[in-house]
Amino acid sequence: MKTKVYFFLMLALSLAMIHCKRNTGNNAQKKMAVVISTLNNPWFVVLGESAAERARELGYEATIFDSQNNTSKEAEHFENLIAAGYDAILFNPTDSEGSVSNVKRAQQAGLPTFCMDREINALNVATSQITSDNFTGCVELGEYFVRTLNKKGKYVELLGLVGDNNTWNRSKGFHSVVDQFPALEMVAQQSADFDRSKAMEVLESVLQSNPDIDAVFCGNDAMAMGAYQALVAAGKADSVHVFGFDGAKDVMDAIKDGKITATAMQSPKAMARTAAELAHAYFEGERQFTQKTPLQVKVVTQQNIDRFGAYGSDN
Repeated sequence: MKTKVYFFLMLALSLAMIHCKRNTGNNAQKKMAVVISTLNNPWFVVLGESAAERARELGYEATIFDSQNNTSKEAEHFENLIAAGYDAILFNPTDSEGSVSNVKRAQQAGLPTFCMDREINALNVATSQITSDNFTGCVELGEYFVRTLNKKGKYVELLGLVGDNNTWNRSKGFHSVVDQFPALEMVAQQSADFDRSKAMEVLESVLQSNPDIDAVFCGNDAMAMGAYQALVAAGKADSVHVFGFDGAKDVMDAIKDGKITATAMQSPKAMARTAAELAHAYFEGERQFTQKTPLQVKVVTQQNIDRFGAYGSDN
C-alpha cells in the first residue's frame, strides 16, 4: 500500500514539474531584444522600458539596445542579435526604408520582429507592426488648430525625420484639414529631425524672415518644446500657438501651464506592451498576425488635460 501511495505521489510530482516547465521554463530560456531608434528622447525611453518590462512580466529575458538614430548602428545590432541567439525583436525602426533590410535579415534567420511606433515600408517582413493612427490623430489636431486660429493666420511646420513614415502621415493628416482654409498660410516647412535642439535652431532662423507668425505645428513634442524655447528667446511665446504630437510629460506640463496649446496623445506604453504580448503569442504557437495594428490617438488641450497622464495613460 505504501509503495502504491509513493508511486502516485511521485507521478503527481513529475506531472507537476512537466507542467511547470511547459508554462515557465521555455519562456525563461527565451530572450527578447528591444531595439529602439534613440534613447536621447524620453518618449522612446518609455517605449523601450515598457516593452522590456512587459516581456519580463511574461517570463522572458529582455535587453534594450539603442540605435542612436543611425541605420548602420541598427544593422550592427541586428547582426549581433542573430549571432547571439535572441528569439524575438521588439523593434522601433530608425528609417521606414533603411530598416527593411535589417528586418529581412532577421526573418531569414527565423527571428520574428514586431515593429513598435514606426513602421517599415514592406509587408510580410515584420511579423506585425503596431503603430499609432498618426493620420487620423493629426486630422483631429488640424481641426483644433483651425478653430484656435479662427481659420486665418501664418504658421510654420516643423517636420520630423524625412525617412520616417510617421513624419509624413502626421503632416498629411494635418494638411488634409488646414489646406482647406486659404487664409491659413504656411510660411515655412522644414525638418528638425524630431529633435528639440534642432527645432529651436530651425525656428530661430525662420523667425528672422517671418517674425509675424501665429502658430507652429510640430511633428512631435520634442520639437514643440524646442520651438517654444525659440519663441521665448524671441519674446513671442505669449503670442504664438505651439502644437505638438506625442503626449510627453514636459509638453503635458506645458499645456497645463498655458505654454503649449495642444498635442496629440499616443501611447508608447500600449504599443510596447502589445508588441511584447504578440511576441509571447508567437512563442505559444500563433502564426496569424495582423500586419498593421493602428492604435487610437487623442487630442489633448487645456480644456481636457485633466483626463490624461503623460505618455498615454488616463487619469
